[in-house]
Amino acid sequence: MNLLDAVSLIKHNSIAEKANASWADLGCGSGLFTYALANLLQSGSSIVAIDKTVTSLQKFSNPQNITVHTKQLDFVKDPLPFHNLDGILMANSLHFVADKINFIDSIGKTLSAKGFFLIVEYDTDKSNRWVPFPVSSKSLQALFAKAGHVSFIKLNEMPSLYNTSNIYAAIIKK
Repeated sequence: MNLLDAVSLIKHNSIAEKANASWADLGCGSGLFTYALANLLQSGSSIVAIDKTVTSLQKFSNPQNITVHTKQLDFVKDPLPFHNLDGILMANSLHFVADKINFIDSIGKTLSAKGFFLIVEYDTDKSNRWVPFPVSSKSLQALFAKAGHVSFIKLNEMPSLYNTSNIYAAIIKK
């Protein structure tokens, strides 16, 4: 996937609503979706990109000069060093969380009252060694509803290069 595909997958008006927005990207990997998000945020916003093995993110286009900070930690096991976030991005990382309901409850406390989740995942419930705890869009909606999040918007989907199912993006709000 390239940056333009990633941007088009997650694009939604609510991402760019707030000036000086504060986001976290949990499981940022190479930074592709970190920078896709940066392409959608207003100038003055910031993203904390977290991964177990962050050394340096690949440099992608960042036309708004969004501040991207990297932090090396395990987002599942380690305490998260922020609060009052406008959004949490999890692109192909929620499928590494076994106990999703407790995890969502825990990290949901780092969001502001109007903060929301932006999730990118494979649209399957069938696990494999690369996707140990998958979550299809239907399962994700049910999971977040159980955690008290009533607004679920499936944004876009596209064929996956690594899986027979599509990859999708969704925004979830309280």
